[in-house]
Amino acid sequence: MSLAFASAPLSAEHARAESIGYQALAYVGKRLPLQVLCSAAGHYIGTADADGPVSRESVSYFRSHHAAEHALLTGRWQQRLNP
Repeated sequence: MSLAFASAPLSAEHARAESIGYQALAYVGKRLPLQVLCSAAGHYIGTADADGPVSRESVSYFRSHHAAEHALLTGRWQQRLNP
């Protein structure tokens, strides 16, 4: 059993309050900080490790890095609950 799942599960609200990726923790077992990432679809709020992107946490894509950064800083973004 993974240690990430041995303790009580972290809620999406708790993860967001700690600025860590809920999906990265829930589905991959990694506690990673939220950050702005970019894909062909646009900028998004997600997590990454040394190997690259791990999770897309935001429901929406943003038109620019600045818009995504603003959403992350102000909390004005919606958390994806499923991969």
